[in-house]
Amino acid sequence: MPVLTRDEAQTRAQLVDVHHYTVDLDLTRGPDTFDSRTAIRFTARTAGDTFVELKPAELRTVTLDGQPLDPTTLDDNRLPLPALTAGEHELVLDAAMRYSHTGEGMHRFTDPTDGETYVYTQLFMDDVQRVFAAFDQPDLKAVFDLTVTAPDTWTVLANGVTEHLGDGTWRATTTPLLSTYLVAVAAGPWHSIRTEHRGLPFGLHCRRSLAPHLDADADEILDATRACYDRYHEKFDEPYPFDSYDQAFVPEFNAGAMENPGLVTFRDEFVYRSAVTDTERQLRAMVIAHEMAHMWFGDLVTLKWWDDIWLNESFAEYMGYQTLTEATRFKDTWVDFGISRKAWGYDADQRPSTHPVAPEDVPDTASALLNFDGISYAKGASALRQLVAWLGEKDFLAGINTHFERHKFGNATLADFIESLASGTDRDVHAWADIWLRTTGVDTLTGRAGHGTTDSDGWTFTVDRQGSRPHRIAVGLYDHDPADDRALVLRERIDVDVPGAPRTFHGTRPALIVPNDQDLTYAKVRLDTASQQAALRGLSGIPDPLTRAVVWNTLRDMVRDGQLAPAAYLAAAKDHLPAETDLAVVQGVLAFAHTQVADRCTAPADRPAALTLITTLCETLIRRTEDGSHPGLRLTAVRHLIDAAQYADVIRDWYDSGAVPGGPELDPELRWRILGRLSVLGAVDDAVIEAELAHDPSAVGQEGAARCHAALPDPQAKAAAWDALFPTDPARDLSNYLFTATAQGFWQPEQADLLRSYVPRYFTEATALAERRGPAIAAAVGRYAFPEHTVDTDILRLGEQCLADGDPTPALRRRLADQLDDLTRVLKARETLEP
Repeated sequence: MPVLTRDEAQTRAQLVDVHHYTVDLDLTRGPDTFDSRTAIRFTARTAGDTFVELKPAELRTVTLDGQPLDPTTLDDNRLPLPALTAGEHELVLDAAMRYSHTGEGMHRFTDPTDGETYVYTQLFMDDVQRVFAAFDQPDLKAVFDLTVTAPDTWTVLANGVTEHLGDGTWRATTTPLLSTYLVAVAAGPWHSIRTEHRGLPFGLHCRRSLAPHLDADADEILDATRACYDRYHEKFDEPYPFDSYDQAFVPEFNAGAMENPGLVTFRDEFVYRSAVTDTERQLRAMVIAHEMAHMWFGDLVTLKWWDDIWLNESFAEYMGYQTLTEATRFKDTWVDFGISRKAWGYDADQRPSTHPVAPEDVPDTASALLNFDGISYAKGASALRQLVAWLGEKDFLAGINTHFERHKFGNATLADFIESLASGTDRDVHAWADIWLRTTGVDTLTGRAGHGTTDSDGWTFTVDRQGSRPHRIAVGLYDHDPADDRALVLRERIDVDVPGAPRTFHGTRPALIVPNDQDLTYAKVRLDTASQQAALRGLSGIPDPLTRAVVWNTLRDMVRDGQLAPAAYLAAAKDHLPAETDLAVVQGVLAFAHTQVADRCTAPADRPAALTLITTLCETLIRRTEDGSHPGLRLTAVRHLIDAAQYADVIRDWYDSGAVPGGPELDPELRWRILGRLSVLGAVDDAVIEAELAHDPSAVGQEGAARCHAALPDPQAKAAAWDALFPTDPARDLSNYLFTATAQGFWQPEQADLLRSYVPRYFTEATALAERRGPAIAAAVGRYAFPEHTVDTDILRLGEQCLADGDPTPALRRRLADQLDDLTRVLKARETLEP
């Protein structure tokens, strides 16, 4: 199926000006298809040929200016419009469209808990064509009028306020100018909570089966929504540009959320059925802040072409974290960003698939889809944080408001944005953008300390830079606490420009010198020898959690770069996590220690010892929390102890008794987590899994059961799981979430011998499945179904052969290339034996 190229989009934008869409959808036609009727009013500036996009099950009729066109001229997803005359036109198309089960287009889901059905749209990039006909490119904005016919018991949500006209028909208010990918519909028997804020209708919506859980958290969600809304109105001169603000928590959603104007859709895992940590609540609030920022960055002002994805995502990412810090109770959001999101950016930027934050060459939509990664989100947000540090927040916000004023309800480019920023400052923003946004890779900043020729000369310090970007950073100078030599106290924090001349200081050299203290720039950090020794000894004694996150990221990067033995990282975790006070740091370090260090970077013969260390560490954290003072820390330790268990007895006792001694009681998440680990260990069978599913027949329960069945160390179970992942009959295709759950259960490091024969099969069958099922499943195949615990040169050879000769789709090719690069790093890490 052809994808839209940049050249085609530019040519079409020169030819046509699209004014108005009238879209009528009928969702009462059965479980497989829905009806879609679209009328498009547009102007052809000159005579010429063009096309409109549509991916129908059946295209029934087409008329142009009242004259019929031949529906059979539809070629894949393109309907030719030849020999248009200059002037006004109306194109009307009537079609049957397929529901999706992959989270693309109009996704349809039936809740196994109560049998209720829900549908929602995800039209990002080029999936509007799965729902209605469109000139599908972001710079052809238009006004939309939407009518939806739905079953009588359903409510229909859309970009604007919806009105029930009777007989199951709903009409949404006319939108302002929108790009096609931002149109949204969500329909079903929603449980809704409605309120107003500053005269604007606010709504929260979820499946009925999740109603008690949404009700329990509604105040928290609405408080964060109101606080961010108010703070954005303090930052931005342009008011919120739409007529309502609904947030719908929808099932089987591929992303975290989607910024549809007036109707933000979230994955409904954010409606918590089970206990969560405060860091997870913070993440939900950050996503709320991120998506609301998109109402201005992306919706009010939209990219012209997909090379400027960062103008949407980097800004929403930066604003989400910053505004949450300013406006809510979550004051340490940048710690979580530093320990989790930023690592995502660092990893992506060191792979062969890296790209600039603002790439100059994005030739088509398939290429653009690959750039929704840690670079466009985390690196871009880090670059903006550095820009604010360099430019000053006042001038930064002034430039943003100029940008909104100049381009509201229109489209803009990087050049437009830089011009807006430059209009309010004497700094050379153009040069900054060239070096920060047009280049790839991660700079490395290394602290160098030296002594004078005599004691009276004091000591010197400089930051060496491997890379090309200028950095404005803070450098933290820390001394041992005289009362506790494992604790560190801040002597001074100094501002440093890199590159820069060495600095001379009087007195004694500090014990620890931390470049990029407070994490203001985007760069890997290396400590001098004395500082590294002090950090490994006193890391938990560094007073600021953001600085501790910087040091932990340094150790993480060193493991990935083959400069620090995996065992040394585990030893640091064992030494310092028992005293760590920031939950985001604990969660980030434990996750890397288990999923990367123990499961991948550690040789199989040494893995039991690594898991024992993690288990012992978690037991220490559980003992620390016996007084009930740190429930989030206790929950985190319990989760990781379950995942690292090498023997079934303890966690089986928890499962049978329904509680961890001293708490917590086992909620659905913990029960499925324990059952998943028991399945890996071969301590349960299909009957136990099915009994648990009968107890929890929810969508999450269905996924948990699929994960457990696939994890059983039994040849028949593995064969059944593989057949479910890669069926010969498309009628048996799994939904996106069930595919992911099955793939997560299938590959287990404990089962290498049992799984060995599936490794070569993966590359052939993954390629075929990705081609057949499209980008969303291709991404899941490359991420979750890849045999990442097979760490040897044979899999590298097979993977490289697949990339060379197997012709994987762009989405799968990108995932495979990244996986192979990570495997190369893992092999190098395994060779780094000495701490």
